[in-house]
Amino acid sequence: MAVLSSANIKALTYGAMNVVSASGIVFANKAVFQTYGFHFTYALTWLHTLTTLLGMRAFAAGGMFAAKPIPQRRLVPLAAAYVAYIVLCNLSLKVNTVGFYQVMKIAVAPTVIGLELLMFRRVPPARIVAAVLVVCLGIGVATVTDSQMVSNVLGIGVGMGATLVTALYQIWAGSKQRELKASSMQLLHAYTPQATIMLGLLVPLCEPMGWAHTAAAAAGPLPAGAAAAALVRPPGSLLAYAYHPAAVAAIVISAVLGLLVSLSTFLVIGATSSLTYNVVGHLKTIIILSGGCVFFGDTMPTKKLLGVCIAMGGIVWYTQQKLAAPATAAGGAGGEGTSAAGSMSYPRRGTASSLLPITSAPPMSSVKSVYTAAARSRAAAGGGGGAPGGGAARAGMGGSLGSQHVHRQ
Repeated sequence: MAVLSSANIKALTYGAMNVVSASGIVFANKAVFQTYGFHFTYALTWLHTLTTLLGMRAFAAGGMFAAKPIPQRRLVPLAAAYVAYIVLCNLSLKVNTVGFYQVMKIAVAPTVIGLELLMFRRVPPARIVAAVLVVCLGIGVATVTDSQMVSNVLGIGVGMGATLVTALYQIWAGSKQRELKASSMQLLHAYTPQATIMLGLLVPLCEPMGWAHTAAAAAGPLPAGAAAAALVRPPGSLLAYAYHPAAVAAIVISAVLGLLVSLSTFLVIGATSSLTYNVVGHLKTIIILSGGCVFFGDTMPTKKLLGVCIAMGGIVWYTQQKLAAPATAAGGAGGEGTSAAGSMSYPRRGTASSLLPITSAPPMSSVKSVYTAAARSRAAAGGGGGAPGGGAARAGMGGSLGSQHVHRQ
């Protein structure tokens, strides 16, 4: 009987952590919206972003990556795009079923390809186009045959908008990463303060806060001194929400899971490879689709299941085609190919592209060498601690790891 090595155990642990966190955040967010009735999308997104901000600061202080000073004015548009994409994704999960939400996440990959074809005239190879057409066919079958979704015009509009904005954000963030010569973790660390401030300003503007009190209806005359007790917050407002322990726990868990998605993505790619990460990504899709049926009552009629299977088959084929391409020559912080945000470069003569991410936290295969170099550097120094300036920070963190959430998914 073969005995697992410590490296294999570590890779399995990181992979399980990524599956649990990336799948769990979808279920946790849906439970917050549906089960606990916390319908305040901007407020929940602000809490997620604040948690990510604090987590990124802790990771940088622990030496997981080197914080890169970037002029704040260059980050304002990217922070605004991040806010738009993450709010729309959470809103899509709020107004749609878990299954349709996940199908729209699968649609991000072909949307990125279509946008890059329109904007940059980047023509993918014929086999990539064929795989993308299979994905689109599956998405079409899964959506059109779902009577529950066809009648939800608002949900379809929000879902398509979230897919489009997510694809645009990925392309733009990828170009900014190359322009600023920063890894994805460095970029996320740099712009989350601005994103947190923006969302903090949007919460009172876009959410029903319930600042003003209204007089509660009384069955009879109130006794003296009871007037103050008769004043209540407007129902359905953020301040009037009943923050009982179970609801608060669900909100906190969803925020922590969002941070763990970023951390586990970093760890699993460092300990394995892009291939393993994408296999894990397919597993997460299956878990999320199944969980939507088990936990939230999503329907999965035969035709919809067929469409989902076709889309998944197209994604697996697409991933296979991308991984079959020769390795991209390393160069700079991210080299050519896929950036941290998911932007894609198609192979030119004499070069090859890297894998376009099919999940919300895209990887790059070059991270493994960086991670290994960091571990060897710590071992050579005689310790495994993660003081600022040491560990992975000394390795330069030139690879791309992808940003969260997304949770936040």
